[in-house]
Amino acid sequence: MQKKIVPPFTLETALAKVKAAEDAWNSRDPERVALAYTSDSRWRNRAEFFTGREAIKDFLRRKWAKEQSYRLMKELWAYTDNRISVRFEYEWRDADTGQWMRTHGNEHWEFDEDGLMKRRDMSANDYPIDESERKYR
Repeated sequence: MQKKIVPPFTLETALAKVKAAEDAWNSRDPERVALAYTSDSRWRNRAEFFTGREAIKDFLRRKWAKEQSYRLMKELWAYTDNRISVRFEYEWRDADTGQWMRTHGNEHWEFDEDGLMKRRDMSANDYPIDESERKYR
């Protein structure tokens, strides 16, 4: 059984939290990913705003239906007692056009005392790449 990672964060626990998030998102399993968030977690994902685990699962299902062959890298940027900021890159193939894309962005996370994310704020930009330019497989 893995030890629960809770605030206040240290460098070691912040790195572990980021790695756990990266692994969960790379599973592309909305049920698994949603377990890391409070039942009333508030999200901003680009221009979308929503609240709660069910909305998170719905969002992730839509996301991964469009973003095929999704592969993500997250990197710790900064942390405090109950907050973590990350930069990320991910690559995906557009389900409609077949075009490979790379997305760069930042996320700011806020956690409750049980280590569940109660707030996620994400900004990102996408650009097309050739399949030969992929870095994450």
